[in-house]
Amino acid sequence: MKSKVIILTSFLLLACGNVQSKKDSIVLQNTEIRKVPQFEADSAYFHIEKQLSFGPRVPQTKAHNNCSEYLLSKLSSFCDAAQIQQGMVELYNGEVIPCKNIIGIFSPEKKSRILLCAHWDSRPFSDQESDVKKQKLAVSGADDGASGVAVLLEMARLFSIQKPNVGVDIVLFDVEDYGKPDFYTGKVYTDHSWCLGSQYWSKNPHKINYTARYGILLDMVGANGATFRKEQFSNYYAVNIVNKVWNEAKELGFSSCFLDEIGGAVTDDHLYVNQLAKIPCIDIIRQEIQSETGFAAYWHTQEDDMRNISKETLYKVGQTLLSVIYSEK
Repeated sequence: MKSKVIILTSFLLLACGNVQSKKDSIVLQNTEIRKVPQFEADSAYFHIEKQLSFGPRVPQTKAHNNCSEYLLSKLSSFCDAAQIQQGMVELYNGEVIPCKNIIGIFSPEKKSRILLCAHWDSRPFSDQESDVKKQKLAVSGADDGASGVAVLLEMARLFSIQKPNVGVDIVLFDVEDYGKPDFYTGKVYTDHSWCLGSQYWSKNPHKINYTARYGILLDMVGANGATFRKEQFSNYYAVNIVNKVWNEAKELGFSSCFLDEIGGAVTDDHLYVNQLAKIPCIDIIRQEIQSETGFAAYWHTQEDDMRNISKETLYKVGQTLLSVIYSEK
């Protein structure tokens, strides 16, 4: 993940609406049955392991290139169309490097569309390590990056079997986690050194005049015991989508994971999708409001590996999103 501006609040929102329990389907207006596929957490877990098998996915490395080929091949096998959007982006220190956003498209003919996104690159620095000798080591990024991608890959597999009623675009953003490290003392050339792939896509979408009804960003969604609060920028730009997702999670019995609380304001990919692409987009992201950084202890360290990943958390996030998408008409 990127540098984050954390603005914490402490009040609890009241849950709204009457809900009913559901598993594989729910009743709509007492007559229509909506079938929702079962999210397979084992599949998502495998996709995290596979991404990590290439090594840290730092731009301009062999691991990054090999992983991009894998992700494109998976989306190509599931989606109606898939592509890599290539561009050039400027880092915090003025260096210009290539960017590869990986995109999968379902039902391109449909005008009503939903955007689903995550970042697939790894942070080049472990700048939250207490050991100075480790701070310039790249992060594996099991939770911070790979978990969100893995959930979307499993969703894509299910979409290929049972198409939703709406068009879906999956965008895997690159160069998200290359923001200025804490140890850097040189000249900084930009105030927006994080989320470079989403900034590029938001200014240059993969389709001219592209728009979507809303977007959902996944970031750090696979850790054991993870909880998700309502991120503040999400609430500001797309509170109706926040409520849609959190209410769906409550109906599924996942309220202990999707907390009905306000979290911090996070500078993440969704901020630029909202501000530049003008698409209301929310961020489902793990926050630890009692920690000094606002995130889990393994964030931007060498500890962000498979030891933290939970199939239960992956299932709760994936099943919630499937229920949201398949409820759209």
